[in-house]
Amino acid sequence: MSHEATASPASSEADPHVLTRVANGIGYIELERPQALNALTTAMVRTMQAALDRWRDERGVLAVIVGTRHARAFCAGGDIRFLYESYRTGEQAALDTFFTDEYRLNHTIFAYPKPYIALLNGVVMGGGMGISQGAHRTGGLRLVCASTRMAMPETRIGLFPDVGMGWFLARTPGAIGRYLAVTGETLDAASALYAGLADVSLDEAAWPELLDALETEPFASGAEVVARIRRAALSAHESRRLAEASSLAATRVWIDRHFSLADVPAILASLEATQRAGEDAEADWAEQTVGVLRERSPLSMAVSLEVVSRAEGTMAECLRRDLDLTRSSFAIGDVMEGIRARIIDKDNHPHWRFVRVEDVRPEEVERMFASPWSPAQHPLRELVG
Repeated sequence: MSHEATASPASSEADPHVLTRVANGIGYIELERPQALNALTTAMVRTMQAALDRWRDERGVLAVIVGTRHARAFCAGGDIRFLYESYRTGEQAALDTFFTDEYRLNHTIFAYPKPYIALLNGVVMGGGMGISQGAHRTGGLRLVCASTRMAMPETRIGLFPDVGMGWFLARTPGAIGRYLAVTGETLDAASALYAGLADVSLDEAAWPELLDALETEPFASGAEVVARIRRAALSAHESRRLAEASSLAATRVWIDRHFSLADVPAILASLEATQRAGEDAEADWAEQTVGVLRERSPLSMAVSLEVVSRAEGTMAECLRRDLDLTRSSFAIGDVMEGIRARIIDKDNHPHWRFVRVEDVRPEEVERMFASPWSPAQHPLRELVG
């Protein structure tokens, strides 16, 4: 097998912010938009999709690795400013196209027939989770390091954990998924391992040596590529010890106690009762968590909790539901106000549709899940599994 790197064939969807190549039987996807923390655009999504489609049946490609050469961020999500401006100027088609293409890519990764390996350094949020979490289902890996900062912080801008993350959050231990969906809490490498949102960890200083080995050592299968990365990473025993010492593990009992309750008002009431009850560590944690919930969008939190609750089906079903919710989140939800306050004007004083979580009625939440398309017309109708 040749160890020489070869550039992928030119594509009409190629974007300079995504570099694709094949070297030593491995397809590489490198995110190259550091000035925007590798935030995804429609063109970037399409370039990734085109590469994965090419490599799917290419016998010379044994596995796929996605990463970036830039230290600050693997991928901070989607291009929020573009989405805001598209809706503000009435370009609904541009929004639908971005989300449809992004979610189709998420499903492609989730169902990919070859090991897909995500190297997750720096910021990994929103859309960055969408192009990495599916690796776990392909026989691949999600590799983290000390700089990894992982989150789905969508409730902060009035959105919800999309890109199929409801599926993954629903399968985390205990009530962790519900907690992460509502609060948008950021996880470091140890907590990501504990939550089951990462597979292995390796000091980032050792990544160059590993990448050199992957481009020079002989591999007969994708499984051998994965095994080579596992040998370089912390052992299973060390990973378990790291995970069990995480901040998420330390608060797991409290998370389960409060976030397993039926809805956001019940969760908030439970936290506030604990806050009032004493001055121990749980009371301090409850106070901090109450502060977070009180600044998030009440409607978005209710929707986000429901997204996790409804994620027991297939990934295809989750992604179709996510696309429906993007429509309602912009049209009748809080996302435009959230982006304005947090990203555009940066006044950090969003005027949410509902002042208090207690004001959000169940019918308002249900209305958000209504699809604007019939099943036969849904843009993601072809997704299966």
